[in-house]
Amino acid sequence: MTTLEIVAVAIAIVLLTGLRIAQEYQRGVVFRLGRYLALRGPGLYWIIPLGIERAVTIDIRTRTVSAEQQETITRDSVTVKLNAVLWYRITDAARSVIAVADAPAAVYQLALTSLRNSIGQHDLDEVLQERDKINELLRRNMAESTVAWGVEVERFEMKDVELPVGMQEVMAMQAQAIREKRARIIKAEAELEASRKLADAAQQMANNPVAVELRRMQMVTEVGAENNSTTVMMIPSEFVSLAKSLGEYVRERTSENPSAHS
Repeated sequence: MTTLEIVAVAIAIVLLTGLRIAQEYQRGVVFRLGRYLALRGPGLYWIIPLGIERAVTIDIRTRTVSAEQQETITRDSVTVKLNAVLWYRITDAARSVIAVADAPAAVYQLALTSLRNSIGQHDLDEVLQERDKINELLRRNMAESTVAWGVEVERFEMKDVELPVGMQEVMAMQAQAIREKRARIIKAEAELEASRKLADAAQQMANNPVAVELRRMQMVTEVGAENNSTTVMMIPSEFVSLAKSLGEYVRERTSENPSAHS
């Protein structure tokens, strides 16, 4: 090979070293002599070799990050342990390289800090019962900070809330007390409804004496159907009314002539 051929082959090899391939889910951030030039990809692209241009490949797919367990204190001074999951993706590859040194690490540390701060602003009952509201608050708080990094936070949710054993026992007692309260209220409402029905029935029977006799006969039938040895004595309601009238007459006579009673 002649010198010219050797030089041509060397130049071709050098030029080939500038070829880059970016997958469909990747973007190449190209710098020329240290200054940002453009985004390249997906597919095949070429940069000037020999250090004149440099490409940083960025993955723009959604990433799932499981935050390590955090121990924090709620607003009502209860210590809880939290696990959370974060979903985010890079929307601006250039910013994610230029604005922050390590975008994944920065997003992760911001997630831990936001989780502790947000829980510290809520009571324990809110953390347990309004989880969706707190998750949305966490996402918004992070989104405001990550926009400048070219990162979009899609979801940030608490996965598990671990309470101290003593607090679990207290909450179990509270739940049991609430259930007992509801049971008593339901029973009282049932008794109130039954008393109203009995009062209505008594009013109906008072207006129709025959209904009392029919009810008495029905009760005798029910008792006899059980095949027991119970003896039932039927006393007409007129006897009860007569005894009542006689008792009132005696009380009136006694109040009119106390000496005769003594």
